Amino acid sequence: MGPLGYPELVVIALIGFFFLSLAFWIWMLVDCIIHEPAEGNEKLTWVIIIALTGAIGALIYLLARRPTRKRLYGR
Repeated sequence: MGPLGYPELVVIALIGFFFLSLAFWIWMLVDCIIHEPAEGNEKLTWVIIIALTGAIGALIYLLARRPTRKRLYGR
């Protein structure tokens, strides 16, 4: 068996991207569950958004909500 060709490298890159995005999604979901304040429905709303939209929702949470939460609540 010779060196890896272009199709094999693309498959390996896609698998790596999948696992990285899955890890990022889990990280943001756990961060939201643990650190969002329980008052109101914001925590539940963000958990649903992250859970249903996958890595895109996690990215939105990271960029839109997490900095605001850290500024307001310090966690």
